[in-house]
Amino acid sequence: MIVKKKVTPSAAKSKPKKATFFPISSYPATLLAPIGKFLTDQIKRLEKHDKNLEEEDPFSDSSRIINNASPDTEAAEQFGHARSEALQKEIHRKLVQTRKALTKVKLGTYGTCESCGQMIDTDRLVVYPEAILCVACERKKERKK
Repeated sequence: MIVKKKVTPSAAKSKPKKATFFPISSYPATLLAPIGKFLTDQIKRLEKHDKNLEEEDPFSDSSRIINNASPDTEAAEQFGHARSEALQKEIHRKLVQTRKALTKVKLGTYGTCESCGQMIDTDRLVVYPEAILCVACERKKERKK
């Protein structure tokens, strides 16, 4: 036997609704084209820098394994590897942000905060074109860390 539950209007109102964000306005294509080109060029620069760091990493040299280096050389290689690894991690983070911003340019949602849906301040976008969050949402995110 199936029992159907009757929903009263007051019960239906108490149900939480999902928030849907729509951009307040978007930037014209004439403004987005140079931003897209800048972000594309930025991606190329970051990928090139990443490749150079890979080549500079002392651990990428296969002859290093058979070489019994002195302790000071070993320490220098360890330091060089740690440096390369840290820089590559930062470059990969920037690549993800830049690709995300470029995708937003292509979708026409560039300049809209991913969290609250409000427009990101143009001064912020000039300084940090990869921004996907407005200043207020970025602060909230940083406080949570």
